[in-house]
Amino acid sequence: MSSWNSVGMEVLYQVLGWVAFFAWSFSFYPQVFLNFKRKSVVGLNFDFLVLNLTKHSSYLIYNAALFFSPFIQRQYHETYGDKEMIPVAANDVAFSVHAVALTAFTLFQVFIYERGNQKISKVCISITAIVWTAAIVCLIVAWPKSNWLWLIDVFNSIQVGMTAIKYIPQAIMNFRRKSTIGWSIGNILLDLTGGVLNFGQMGVQSIDQHTLVNFYGNIGKTLLSLEVVFFDILFIIQHYVLYPVKRDENAANGYPILPIEAKHVAAA
Repeated sequence: MSSWNSVGMEVLYQVLGWVAFFAWSFSFYPQVFLNFKRKSVVGLNFDFLVLNLTKHSSYLIYNAALFFSPFIQRQYHETYGDKEMIPVAANDVAFSVHAVALTAFTLFQVFIYERGNQKISKVCISITAIVWTAAIVCLIVAWPKSNWLWLIDVFNSIQVGMTAIKYIPQAIMNFRRKSTIGWSIGNILLDLTGGVLNFGQMGVQSIDQHTLVNFYGNIGKTLLSLEVVFFDILFIIQHYVLYPVKRDENAANGYPILPIEAKHVAAA
């Protein structure tokens, strides 16, 4: 079985992982608090939330299955070698559980706060339905031969795909509104921090093990970090360069939404 070659690298791996966990976990709260303060979700794209829930649910299935199941871990070692470490840490599982809960709570806020004429698009509903239908079909296919590693890789691919597209509706909405009001920049800054640290954690493991297997053995985690960094930089550019807030962000985001603004956002 695989083990760490350096105690120092193992400690650094754990530190980076848990700091990334806290950064990513706390990244959900600025949006929740912003919605609560404004008593409005106008400016927050609902397609993003639905796709994000699918993404985190898929990621939770992958992380929990690979971390807790000895059978799947054995299949992983048979595929990538006995000396390779399982590329999922406890902080990955903890993050996924927390992410599903907070994303679901943010969706709950959509139903209780002012949302103007915003609604979930038919495209988003179709994508979500197709993804979960495909996942069920894959479960049926994997069941007879216990191809569980292949099945959780499917869920890993789903979360990568969802990460690639979930930010697009919000980015387009910001572009059409020429504003990021209603979309918390605190969420993005913490999300970027988590993405960079998560990638660094994988790098530490690779250096210690003298292999890149953990990057392509858990391609989902690798692509997740790269996608997060790309889109977060895009949102930072939108917020600070393209559509900067003219006042303090809290003041600008905290005032009640006027009917004309709600109408403008809905048109986006």
